[in-house]
Order: sequence, then structure tokens, then C-alpha cells
Amino acid sequence: MDTDGTHETRPTRAGHIPRPAAPPKPSHAPTAGPTLGDWLRVPRSSDGPGVWTYGHVPRAAEEPEVTPTRQLVSGALIALLAGLLLWSLLWNGYLGGFWLWPLYMFTPDSWAGTLPSVVASYVWYSIVATILIVGFGRLGRWPELLRRLLRSRAVRPLHSAEPARPEPGGEDDPVRWPQLRGAGLSEVADRLEGEAGGGRMNDVDYARIRRAWDSVRVDPSRMRAFADSVRDKGAGACVHPSGDRDLPVRAARHDLLARQVLLGTVEDGVRNPYARRGTSLALDPDVLGTSLLAVGPSGTGKTQRLVRPVVESLALQALAGQAAVVAVGAAGAQLGPDAAYDVVVRIGDPASVYDLDLYGGASDPDEAATLLAEAFVGDVPGIDVRRAATALAQLLGPFRTAYGRFPAVPELRELLDQVPAAFDALRRELAADGAQHAMLRELDARTRQHGAHGDPGPALADRVALLDRPAFAGFFDTTGQGRPFSLRALEHPIRVRVDLPERGHADASRMLARLLLAQFNAAAAARADRSLFAFLAFDDASHTLTPETVRGVQRLRSAHAGVLLTLRSLDDVPEGLRTPLLGAVGCRMAFSGVTTWDGKAFAEAWGTEWVETRDVTHRTVFADQPLTRAIHAFRKLVTGKAVTTDAVTVRQVERERWSASDLAHAVPPGHAVLSLTSVKGERAAPLLVRLAGTA
Repeated sequence: MDTDGTHETRPTRAGHIPRPAAPPKPSHAPTAGPTLGDWLRVPRSSDGPGVWTYGHVPRAAEEPEVTPTRQLVSGALIALLAGLLLWSLLWNGYLGGFWLWPLYMFTPDSWAGTLPSVVASYVWYSIVATILIVGFGRLGRWPELLRRLLRSRAVRPLHSAEPARPEPGGEDDPVRWPQLRGAGLSEVADRLEGEAGGGRMNDVDYARIRRAWDSVRVDPSRMRAFADSVRDKGAGACVHPSGDRDLPVRAARHDLLARQVLLGTVEDGVRNPYARRGTSLALDPDVLGTSLLAVGPSGTGKTQRLVRPVVESLALQALAGQAAVVAVGAAGAQLGPDAAYDVVVRIGDPASVYDLDLYGGASDPDEAATLLAEAFVGDVPGIDVRRAATALAQLLGPFRTAYGRFPAVPELRELLDQVPAAFDALRRELAADGAQHAMLRELDARTRQHGAHGDPGPALADRVALLDRPAFAGFFDTTGQGRPFSLRALEHPIRVRVDLPERGHADASRMLARLLLAQFNAAAAARADRSLFAFLAFDDASHTLTPETVRGVQRLRSAHAGVLLTLRSLDDVPEGLRTPLLGAVGCRMAFSGVTTWDGKAFAEAWGTEWVETRDVTHRTVFADQPLTRAIHAFRKLVTGKAVTTDAVTVRQVERERWSASDLAHAVPPGHAVLSLTSVKGERAAPLLVRLAGTA
């Protein structure tokens, strides 16, 4: 990225979307509450993956032992009675007069019967009474009982010291851009400080300019261009190629300084670790880089409470020059307005300005054939994807050699069906160039294999026929007349939404979803510049996964990329892929309402933990003495229960973190159980989270 925010390849937008001549003045910082300066000065700390760092104060690792209220009351009452008894014994002289010796020693005999003697006596009585009250009060834990009765917490959580906030105007005040001043760019820092103080800068501007400054630190030759851009444009410097400085609407709460989106709140219950109870939970590229799988039935809020907030967060980061995001969903899915994206591909909609590159921007026929084979027949049992890729390469290579491009959908279908006219025309083009003997041999090999046992050609032709429909006429054009979008654009901070024709062409939509996932895996790994976080979000990944794409998902974390996959049930994934899928992703999420079968797979993935259990055995006490038996009989008459003794056995046992039954029946509506893994290997145990949803 250039320091003025431009790129060699500029992401384009749909032409029908109106755009103002200049970016509008931001109306808010990250939220409508604090100003940009206040938002920047809030300390951010984390004690594990998924923690909302904005103003977070870490809690104690373990829950302090809390004494039951009944025990506190009884102890306080006993201490009070003991104190009154001791005071009575002292006052009435039953213990002698030793406690009055200090009074006699420090008062002269001439005071006897005078007012000073009376005052000194009552002062000494007060000192002794105070000593008794303090001593027996501590013994009976009266202060703790008083706090309990006043409905305050009996034992306050042990928090780490909250980091100090930078003083406004101080040397470490982020609003003053100390990193720029340290580099000798005081004039630039003053301009940015004035923009922030005047309300002309928002959180996206701050994150974007800071990202540009980081690139300057890597390449100091850009410093002059950076400084000139800031002097000329202020908060609008280094702007995104679209010219946008914010999204049209925000449906979730974001912290662009930490690159986080608030997902919900960890329930304050015994099922969650004490250190995470009541804390806010957020997602960021550090955990999304390990990919996330979410399973839940329809109506549980996967789109509104998970997919859209995550996509929105990555779209904001794209505006800040930090990420590239592609959102895939059915037409009509609530993934944000068109104005929030640079490219909107509506497959099957004649009004769509953009098309989809069927070959993913590949120029190598073998690479293109591999991607197509994975999408076309990767989900068909009994078909070897490698043989299918070879069959496609035997056609794509000669066609590209003859015509300088890959075949369009109707042309590819004719070649797979061995239409004589199409084959003869291709042979004539190759024969015209006498040096293309290798490509003629490829065609001859495809002709010999056509119709043989195990030939993938007919299956490929049937799948291509799903795209050779009147609804898709004009799409997947390879002649250069359309505006195809290719996932090779992940080199740039681009925002893309792909609408699939799920309603009328379900099979074609699933095939295209497989194609997009295969292309994303290949494009993310092939990027020369991996400084941008690349992300692909599927609103519904049913029947999208194949063995090869699951392996590709596992490799994404090393490519600074990740995917979000949502499913209504694990039944939408082939049985042999369910365990590999749960192992390939680092973050797993089970919404309320999952079946026990799905819950069993999650329970196995989350494993077990050692917990301390208490077994209490009640045994009836049988008395031998007549008096004791009479007392026991009277007690049973009063309480209605026999006299028993309790035997407590404490032991360590291994137990599932979440059982299949708990996941199916103990997760309330609007909640989900979520485990997280960061790209650094940090893990967060499965947490019961109350999802925040969207505003």
C-alpha cells in the first residue's frame, strides 16, 4: 500500500451505488458515548484469547472461598455472647480488679472522688470495651457479616492493578501521536492532534493512519509521502481506495484499536471458569486466524449474532488497510447494505455489475483444473478428484493454448460431452500451429478416456450443466466483456459480498460455494504480501466442505487468513469429515438447540478435565443410652427427620467439559458455548456466552 492509501490495482465498486464527492464528516468515535480522545486513553489489557480488552481488569484465577451466611451469623452471635459474658465478669468483679490497675497507676490519689477521676474512669472503661469489641468482632467476623447483610460481596474478587490512563496532553497521550513526534514529525502530529480535537477524526481514521505509519517504519522511503499526505488531507490521509472512512451503519460494537468486535458476555455461573465469569467476549484476527466453526439450528441467530458482526469488523479493518474480507451468503441474507462493500456479486441477477471468475484468476491450466474439480465433484462419493482434475486439464490446457483464454461454461460443457463440432474446431486451431503437438496429445488422451470405466467426464459434464442455465447467461464470462471478480484481489484491503442463488438453484449454489472456498484456500496461500488478514465468511456452509478444502482450512493460519463456517447441523457435512473438520478449526461454537448427536461431536472435541467432587453419605445415628435415645426421639418429633451424621468424601475425577446432553438441553436461548484458540496456541476453555446480537 502506498502512503497515500492507493494501490496499483484499485478495488472497484458497483456503478449503481451513489457516492458523495468527499468523505462525510464522521459523527462518532467507536460508539456514540466517549469521544475519540477518551476512547484512545482507555487502558486495554488481556489475560486470554477472546477477552474484550477495552477497559478490562483481570480477575483472580480461582474463586475465593466464601463462608455460608448461616455460619457467619452463628459465629457472630457466639462471639457477641462471649464478649458480653467477659464484660459482665469484669464489670461485676468476678475476675478481680486486675483490669483496673492501669487506671490506678496513671491517676493520682488526690483525684479520688473528683470529676477528673470520674472522667478518667469512663475513658478507661471505653478503652477496655473498644478492645473487647474489636477483638470479638474480628473473632466473630462481624465486618464480613455486615457487608453480607448490606448486599455487598462477602469476598471481593482479587483484581490486578488497573493500568494507569495516559494524562490528556501528556507525553504518552495517544491523541498527541508521540510515535510521530519521536520520529521528528511534530508538524504532522500537530495536524492529526487538531483533527482529533476538532471532531474531524474517527476510530477508522486513527487506525488507518497508524497502519500507514507502521508501513513507513518498515520502509522509511515512504516517510515524505506520508507526511505530505497528512499535511494536505488531515484525517482523510491514506484513505481507502473507495474513499469511505466509515461504514454506512454499524450493527455491533467494535474496538479498532484492538481490532475486536464484541460478541457477548460470559455467563456468571459455575459452568465457566471463575476468571472469565461476567467478562465480555470478543473476536479478533488473532483467534479468527485459526478459523471458526459454528453449529446451530435455524432461528438461533447465527447470522445476526455472529456472521454479520464478524464481517462488519473485518470490513472496518479493511477501511483501515488491515484486512480483506469476502462474505458469502444466499441472496437476501442480512450481511449488511451494498454500500458497505466494494464489490457485490449477485450470481444469477441480470442487474449485477460484477461477475465471478470461474477460474479464480489462475493462469496455469493445471491449477485451474484442480480448483474446478474440487468444486464440481469433490463431494461426489467414488470419484477421484485427482482424475477429475486431470480430465479437466486435458481440455483447459489445449483450449487456452488455442484461444488465449479458458473456456466459458457452454464451451466447457461441450468439450466434456465430446461434441464433435467443438472438438474439431479446437483441433483445427491447434493444428494451425505446428508446435502444439503436446496439446494435441492431451486431446487424444481425453478422447480415449471418454466413456471408459471410472471416467469422471460424465460427472463433470453434469455438474457444469448446473451452471449452463438461462439464469446464469452472461455470467462466468471469460472473453473479457464482463467485470469478473477474482479472489486474487486478496492482496488489497477489499470488501466483497457474494450472493448465491440458493432459492432457485440450490445445487449450483453449493457448487459455487465449494469453488469459492477452494479458490480462497489457494489465493490466501499464494499471496506474496501477507500483511493483510484475509477472511472468508460463509453464512451457510452446508454441503460445501470436501477433504481437500478441510485440509486447506487447517493450513490457513500460517497464511494469516481464516474462514468462518456456519452449519445448521453436522449432518450437512459428510460423516468422514466431521472429526477432521472439528480438528482443523481452532474455534468451535455450539448454539442453543443443537442435537445430542452434534453435541457428542463437540464434547469429544473439547475433551475432559479434572474436577474435585464431594460425595456426602448420610448415616442414621443409633443411641445406646436411654437419655440419648429420648433426646433423639424428641429431635425427630420436632424436625421430622432422624438424627444422622454426614460422611464427606472428596476426590478428583475426570469429567467432560460439556456433555452432549448439556449442550442439547442446558444452553438457554440466545446463548452459545464457544471455545477459542489463538494463532499463538493460547486456548480458552468452552465458555457459556450470552450473545449480544446486533443493534
